[in-house]
Amino acid sequence: MVIGLRPRVLEELERHSLTSGPDDTPESLRERLSDLYLADVRRLKARQVAGEIPLHDYARHVTALKESYPLLGLPLSLWTE
Repeated sequence: MVIGLRPRVLEELERHSLTSGPDDTPESLRERLSDLYLADVRRLKARQVAGEIPLHDYARHVTALKESYPLLGLPLSLWTE
């Protein structure tokens, strides 16, 4: 576990099934979280292309997805105490 991460940061990481190991840094955790976000964006786009999500609803889905990753908008300096 990364020493000094704020409890809320740890909760958000765990919500996305990310756990920190002894060699992790806030930077490496953010990179892993960003990779998950990008994979989710690609899946969402694939669903839209497949017709599961109408084009006029796509922006709403993208916004909801973005809001489910609040840590990506938080500067790394605020991840630690």
